[in-house]
Amino acid sequence: MRTLYVSQQGCRLSLRQEFVLVHLGDLLLQEVPLPLLEQILIFGRSQVTTDVVRECLKRNIPIAYLSRLGYCYGRLIPIERGYRRLAHWQQALPEAWRLQTAAQIVRAKLLNGRVLLMRQLRQRPSETGDLTLRSLEHLAEQVLQAKSLDQLRGIEGIGAALYFPELGNCLQQKGFVLLKRTRQPPTNPVNAMLSFGYMVLWNHLLTLIELQDLDPYQGCLHASSERHAALVSDLLEEFRAPIVDSLVLWLVNSGVMDIQEDFEYRDGGCFLNDAGRKKYLKAFLQRMEGSITTPAGDQPRWDLLTQQVKKFKQSVYNPQDLYQPYRIR
Repeated sequence: MRTLYVSQQGCRLSLRQEFVLVHLGDLLLQEVPLPLLEQILIFGRSQVTTDVVRECLKRNIPIAYLSRLGYCYGRLIPIERGYRRLAHWQQALPEAWRLQTAAQIVRAKLLNGRVLLMRQLRQRPSETGDLTLRSLEHLAEQVLQAKSLDQLRGIEGIGAALYFPELGNCLQQKGFVLLKRTRQPPTNPVNAMLSFGYMVLWNHLLTLIELQDLDPYQGCLHASSERHAALVSDLLEEFRAPIVDSLVLWLVNSGVMDIQEDFEYRDGGCFLNDAGRKKYLKAFLQRMEGSITTPAGDQPRWDLLTQQVKKFKQSVYNPQDLYQPYRIR
């Protein structure tokens, strides 16, 4: 299964038998078989014919509409989807279970970030590296003693304040700097790539959660609301470092991204431009199709996401089996 990204502006998606065609004017850019399609992500201004919409709804293929910066405006999904099957199970989960699950998620986030930094610091030590690694390990232990979500989120915030400057020390190309994490808007190229990458991954997780009939609005760590799919944000945490952060490091340190050509400054922030988004999405797809070593053996990162969503689903059915987030080994 694959995701169709439409990041170039002014495209038109049409249907021809079992294929979705992507045209830019008279030029055919892509031709994707419907049976292999899992979802469609449209960045910015492109047109989708009614035939494509109807066929995607019939085949349970979500279509997501995003801004050029990666913000998701909304999605088209079949009316019979919804989350009735598991919603009552999720709603009935006790607060103690939610806190324990949230603690496991934050712990995995802290430890995954620590492992990513440790691997980088072996090749390029910094003055603050050892202290940061020890601090993240200590915070990961404190997480399990948290008595409330507020306390847990406070520990997570301390971890982020330590982690991102150290991640910035791992950047090796001139002009790419990360002193702290900034959002809404991102203020420099590295934050722009992080924000875009998190949003792309968030949309993938949303699709996988919907496919498992889980309610994406019933979370544990993040506050749920009718405008925030909290479960998606919860499950994103364990994948930030191993997927998005590591990819940003590679894009910068390998010289793929150009500080002058791939970004634009406007509206008080810094964002990927058309060229930058194209580069990022190409590298993201290659990364997700690549294999990763797990206790179950080598598997594509796509399968890893699906596996974790299924694990969460099993923990909803069997709360005594606490959800175990993905950990870098």
